[in-house]
This record gives sequence, structure tokens and C-alpha cells, in this order.
Amino acid sequence: MPDGRDAVAIKVVKSLAEVPPEAWDACAGTDNPFVSHAFLSALEDSGSAAAETGWLGQHLVIEDPAGGIAACAPLYLKNHSYGEYVFDWGWADAYERAGGRYYPKLQCSVPFTPVTGPRLLVNAALPADQRREMRAALIAGMAQLAQNLGVSSLHVTFPTEDEWEAFGQAGYLQRIGQQFHWENKGFATFDAFLDELSSRKRKNIKKERRCVHEAGLDIRVLEGADITEAHWDAFFRFYMDTSDKKWGQAYLDRRFFSLLGERLGRAVVLVVVEKDGRPVAGALNLRGGDTLYGRNWGCVADYRFLHFEACYYQAIDYAIAHGLKWVEAGAQGPHKVQRGYLPRRTYSAHWIADPGFRDAVRHFLEDEARGIQREMSAYGRFSPFKKHS
Repeated sequence: MPDGRDAVAIKVVKSLAEVPPEAWDACAGTDNPFVSHAFLSALEDSGSAAAETGWLGQHLVIEDPAGGIAACAPLYLKNHSYGEYVFDWGWADAYERAGGRYYPKLQCSVPFTPVTGPRLLVNAALPADQRREMRAALIAGMAQLAQNLGVSSLHVTFPTEDEWEAFGQAGYLQRIGQQFHWENKGFATFDAFLDELSSRKRKNIKKERRCVHEAGLDIRVLEGADITEAHWDAFFRFYMDTSDKKWGQAYLDRRFFSLLGERLGRAVVLVVVEKDGRPVAGALNLRGGDTLYGRNWGCVADYRFLHFEACYYQAIDYAIAHGLKWVEAGAQGPHKVQRGYLPRRTYSAHWIADPGFRDAVRHFLEDEARGIQREMSAYGRFSPFKKHS
């Protein structure tokens, strides 16, 4: 193992299939399911994140002297900006109008997944000083690979705050964003959560839940092996229907969902909604160490407030019942505030090769950060929770 004087050798692998699952997961840990070998390999093996779809694996791996893995990072060479949720379309357009070539670029992220989590995966068994060394090596290795490939830029999206700070110290540009998350403050029941809301917001949520109940819908929460291929068939129909209506592009294929259920087991939590025994909607979640992560939703019928019930309120019910601290219900959505989901910062870091373009992006990020901070402050003033003196 390097002791601070030796060079660190970093290997680039194009597929998670080249990395033993147990070795990758020794670095990824168990708190965040999205950086697990199971989730990332399901994306690759299903063809959802592959060279053919514009996600060519360039994963970084640092081996230890025994042939295990000391550190690793999910990294992709991309020829587009789809499936990232930290938008750089304007950057790409500006750079290409100025005569530059924005694509390909490097992307350190979990494809199609706007979830904060570790990106610099280091074996927790290493001493603290070696863990810091491994993180620094991965950060430097990404930039070196970007230079070797001659790409315009490298983007690290949804890292943890401490990783974001480390990238900033290494000279990467820093960007902030926001999402809306629900925090479990020790609530024993959903009603206990409602008791903390203002009267008007509490009545509104009760009305929405009552409306769904009166529609005669049967809602069940399934986990792990209780989710059958028939459930995945139905959910894929919902997913495709919603993609067609809202986004026009489905990133995930049918096989991905089967592999997800097979490889992640009880970390998969599926809300199934039926009407007269027929599936009509569903919401897919993954469970981490202290968080329930809402991922995909779909519905083939129109029921008032069902989206809120299946995606937000069922998730809160589940978190309370299982003692989870947080519910993260996906990207965007200021409408979540009145339902108890408050703003939290998200992060990204960016390496830009062209000095002039880098300077322009830096000025943009400074202005953007001030705007986001103002937005978060404004949302805070509209919190649905009671004001305690």
C-alpha cells in the first residue's frame, strides 16, 4: 500500500463485470445502494448504461498489494448530457457556439440517479491517512484521465458534501443545487408527523389521503422476494407510460428491473396500487442505511392525489415504521414543501480544460449559487411546520 511516497497506480476498467462484487462493495459500503456493484452492474448488464446508450464505463480502480481493491470510482465517457439531473446543456451550447467541442466528456455519477452519495469509494478498513491518500489519488486520477482522453470537461454529480469540499480544494469548480427531503424527527406515527404541521397543511394532506382511499384503491408495499416478475411487468408499463407523457425518453429497459430485484433483494421497496385487482400505478424506492430513496413512478389511470399518496405519503409511512431518518423523493418539485419535504443542498464539482471557458463557467456558478441560496431561504419561509417560539 502506498505510504505517501510511492506512486499510486490507477487502473481504468470499462465494465463492472471486470471487478469482483465483494471487492467493489468493500469500498462502496452498505449505506447507499446506488453505488453498490449490484445496482451499477444491473444498469450495465441490462444495457441501460452502456456504450450503445452513451455511457462508456471508465471506472477507476486502485488495487492493493494483495490484489484486492483499495479504492474505486464510477466513471463514464459520455457523448450527451441525458440522465444526469445537473444540467449543463447551456454550457455545451455556449462552448460549441464559440467553436469548441463539448462532447465527449467524463461523468462521475450514478446514471439516471439524482441521489447524493459517495463517489470516491475507499475501503473503510484502511487507516484514516491512507483513506485520505486514496481519495486524493482518485480526484487527481480523474483529471489526469480527462487530460489523457482530451475531453472538454469532467463532472462529478451528487457527491457528498465532504467529497465536494475535497474536489474544490483540488481546484475543481463547485456547484450547488437543491432537492426536497423529508426528515423523520422521531415520529411514532404518520399522525404524529401531521400534528407538527400547521392546521391548514394538516387538513390538506388528510383530504388528499382521504380522496385516494375513497377512490377504492388498494395500496400495498412489497419488498424483496415479494416482488414478482408480474409486478415488474406492470411497473415497467407504468414507467414507460409516464416517460412517454412527461419526458419522451425512457432510460431504463425492462431487464433492468428484474436484475434490480434479483441483485438488491430487500433493499427494493415497491408501492403497488390496484383497482379491482388490476395494477394501475406503482412507485419504486430503494432503502439505504438511514434513508428511503424514491426513484420512479408510473400510472396508467387518472386518480386525484395518487402521485402524492404513492410517492410521498407511503414513503413517510414506511420511513416511520422502519425507523429511517430521511425520505428523498427525487429531483425538483417545490410542491413537496407543503407536504413536509424541505430544501437541502446538493453538490457537484467540475473540471474544465479550456481556461477561458472555465472562467466563464466559474462566474456563472457564482451567480447561480446566490440565486439558489435565495430560493432555499424563500422555501424555508413557506415551511408547513408549526412555528415554535
